[in-house]
Amino acid sequence: MDRMIYLSMAGAKAAMQRQDVLSHNLANVTTNGFRAELQAFRAVPVRGDGASTRAYALETTIGYNDAQGPLTATGRNLDVAMQGNAWLAVQANDGTEAYTRAGSLDVSAEGLLVMRNGMPVLGDGGPISIPPNSEVSIGSDGTVSVKSPNQKPTTMGRLKLVTPEAPTQLARGDDGLFRAAAGDLPADPAARLQDGALEGSNVSPVATMVAMIAAGRQFEQQMKLLQIAQTQGQQSAKLLGST
Repeated sequence: MDRMIYLSMAGAKAAMQRQDVLSHNLANVTTNGFRAELQAFRAVPVRGDGASTRAYALETTIGYNDAQGPLTATGRNLDVAMQGNAWLAVQANDGTEAYTRAGSLDVSAEGLLVMRNGMPVLGDGGPISIPPNSEVSIGSDGTVSVKSPNQKPTTMGRLKLVTPEAPTQLARGDDGLFRAAAGDLPADPAARLQDGALEGSNVSPVATMVAMIAAGRQFEQQMKLLQIAQTQGQQSAKLLGST
């Protein structure tokens, strides 16, 4: 009886964790460059006397969906969409180098090329400075050029674009940015981007809603098993008390 209770509790907990991941994905269905988080369960046998006939279902995070999201043309000169498996390097709030697929850029009051949330965008030599009152253009290789009134275009640097060897090389942080476990990745000269466009989230709202419904039903089944275990325990106590 105790095993049934613990197994049902573990199954209910796993269903709740799956709902958390799915709801987080669904909440970011309109977030530019968002990568859907993947989740899986692994079976762990219950150790004890006798044969191991039962197994716990434990949650395990296997990474993210690396499929490219839909591209939307914006015509804005500071919007870029990474092509293929390229990622844009930024300086996170903790000072570390991180990577993102969100390419909506802007120029800060200090004249730095930044993300919309204020994080500096990194070039091959660090943050990129933009002169005041200049028009910015970004080439397909990440080259940042500026043109002041009555002046010729001037190259200010090149966006640092990296290409991880495998999806497992990057891990999502609590701030939503990705980092490499082995340290900062080198710039990839072959990486390319598309200017005047943004990449959308690769979350499928329909598939995510269906998965949330399935997880909810699974949670209800686990709770019914707990109620059955409680009822059987009460009936067993009555039988023992009547003897």
